[in-house]
Amino acid sequence: MSKVASLNVPSDIVAADRKPTDWSSDAMRSRVRRRYRSERIFRTTGFLAVSLSVLFLAFLLFDMLSKGASGFQQAEIAVPVTLDSGELMLTKAQLQGPEADAALAAADIQGAVVRGATQAYGDKGIRLLSEGAWVRVRNMLEDDPSLLGKTTTMWLSAESNLDLIAKGKMPESAAPEAAASYQRLMAQDQVRVAFNWTFLTGADSTDPTLAGIWGAFKGSLITMFVTLLISFPVGVLSALYLEEYAPRNRWTDMIEVSINNLAAVPSIIFGLLGLAVFLNFMHMPRSAPLVGGLTLALMTLPVIVIAGRNAIKSVPPSIRDAALGVGASPVQVVFHHVLPLALPGILTGTIIGMARALGETAPLLMIGMRAFISAPPTGITEPATVLPVQIFLWSDEVSRGFVEKTSAAIIVLLVFLLAMNGLAIYLRNKFERRW
Repeated sequence: MSKVASLNVPSDIVAADRKPTDWSSDAMRSRVRRRYRSERIFRTTGFLAVSLSVLFLAFLLFDMLSKGASGFQQAEIAVPVTLDSGELMLTKAQLQGPEADAALAAADIQGAVVRGATQAYGDKGIRLLSEGAWVRVRNMLEDDPSLLGKTTTMWLSAESNLDLIAKGKMPESAAPEAAASYQRLMAQDQVRVAFNWTFLTGADSTDPTLAGIWGAFKGSLITMFVTLLISFPVGVLSALYLEEYAPRNRWTDMIEVSINNLAAVPSIIFGLLGLAVFLNFMHMPRSAPLVGGLTLALMTLPVIVIAGRNAIKSVPPSIRDAALGVGASPVQVVFHHVLPLALPGILTGTIIGMARALGETAPLLMIGMRAFISAPPTGITEPATVLPVQIFLWSDEVSRGFVEKTSAAIIVLLVFLLAMNGLAIYLRNKFERRW
């Protein structure tokens, strides 16, 4: 007996249901055309949305590269500098001894640079150089004490307007004399554009030709280290407890909802929390990577907990049952079997959370990491700044020379973020298992 007959369905209804569809009718053809038209519209809309996103991304990258590429370059002027031992009151023995830094600090190297620029380019020759051009001479003398007592032609950084003119960017504030000076130097082959190592090795400065990102980059590294050191173990252990050990009751549900809500809280709220707890209550050092790392750890914890729970949840129950079946304790099951299998997903979520923390500015501004820091930090309690805050500070500068430095710093930050996200993709593809 057929299944339809067993259900006691009337024969007339069965006959009506079995009536074949007339696909050649006008109504069906119109319906099919509407369906195809809807699919084409949806496909076209999706393509336009993706194309628009790619277009905006390409415009952003092109704008940053076009403005920031010159930030990795520096105009330099050839200056014959005489490092006379008597005028500097300095000896080679002092440069090679333990008091070399103190001896260099007392030497009048700046005066030697002024005399060399005046001799080569006249009374206004020193104006062609940046304020810190003599620092390069000091560093060269420190690296090579044999320069003492000799006259050496050194390539020193040009002043800001001359630097921009050499890169083809005529600033509005540049006087006609600057353009004339550049043409004269070009005719004498006394100016060149070279790679700006100072930008990669220096710290913040009021002179754009001396400003560098190493101080902020090192501050970011130390801050991210503190963030990872705190948020990763706490986040992973919290995810393990909530997923494997916590009882399913009202309090657990409340904790889960709170964690999900904390992941969506604006970052500046965590900055206010760090200001109130770590600075005002615990009296920790202001502008220190320790405080910045603690604040960003609070912000990153919910992301790591959520990613960790999802990774732990993806491990099949058969793994747990098999481990328990061979005599493993519940703790051994979790730490010897579940956690290693869930670790790739946990690491991926952690790196993505750290990448988000790396680009944050608002919470760090609230705890005072916007101070002018002229030297890279050497510890977690010393004053420091980070790349996003450094970019924010440079974008507020009046000098035209900081525009390219801001864009160049954004390029470095984007490369850092892409590297972290690339590492997350690599870990996911390398350790991912399909069940």
